[in-house]
Amino acid sequence: MRQQRTAVVAPVGRQTPAPARAWILIAPLLAWVAAFIVAPSLIMLAYSFCERGTLGGVVLRFTFDNYAAVFDPIYLWIVGRSLVFAAITTAICLLMGYPVAYYIGRAPARWRNTLLLLVLVPFWTSFLIRTYAWVTILKQEGLLNGLLLYYQLIAAPFEMLYTRGAVLLGLVYTFLPFMILPIYTSVEKLDQSLVEAAFDLGAPPLRAFSTVIAPLTAPGIAAGALLVFVPALGIYAVNDILGGGRVDMIGNIIENQFKGAARKWPFGAALGVALMLGFAAAFWIAGRWQTDRR
Repeated sequence: MRQQRTAVVAPVGRQTPAPARAWILIAPLLAWVAAFIVAPSLIMLAYSFCERGTLGGVVLRFTFDNYAAVFDPIYLWIVGRSLVFAAITTAICLLMGYPVAYYIGRAPARWRNTLLLLVLVPFWTSFLIRTYAWVTILKQEGLLNGLLLYYQLIAAPFEMLYTRGAVLLGLVYTFLPFMILPIYTSVEKLDQSLVEAAFDLGAPPLRAFSTVIAPLTAPGIAAGALLVFVPALGIYAVNDILGGGRVDMIGNIIENQFKGAARKWPFGAALGVALMLGFAAAFWIAGRWQTDRR
């Protein structure tokens, strides 16, 4: 005679609802975002509508003059130059980073972590130390000029530091890993059978890349482009160190309003708000593009 077993459910205490548990888990993140992102942004927004004091600082007097000054032709020219530098940096990082990311993503599984480690090695060193190392390489008495003179490729040392090329080189060096990693993620998920099917149907390599590989890895390309373009547009440390103050970009102008002799905090805040709105527009356009593709 079979004995029926009755499942005994042990009484449990009062459980926290799932939505409440989720809010509890993300509460530290929300607190960090509120304290270090939302609050400073609101302060900057408030400052942008104030006036500059006689000796600097901020006078709490409402005005739109700071935003009117943002559209001065001089600053519009600097914004345009910043956009060009950021776009060129993104394009170069894409051309250099895509082959690297594709090779790592298609490499045998046992080698991928090692190859990714090589990409991440620069992050083990301080960003400023890596940037100042380029000063040693590019200056007239530096390593690069020394090698060119040693192999008699040039007759005399030439100026590479404090030029637009040096700034562009520093930007590409700084942000290249940010292009490689998102594309690698997309390539790793790529279904190789689709690529093989394209070749079996007679597609040449370029056609297979343009119609199969590139569309399937487009999310990684879009993410990498945003991760490179947005910070390259607002960065100022690379321009200060490798440009020597000769190549002004919007990040340097904002920095000078707060730290330089100008001490125009409200105008610097207005420039910062305008830059944030530009970033938001870039993210919105990228999101719409992703939605349209889907």
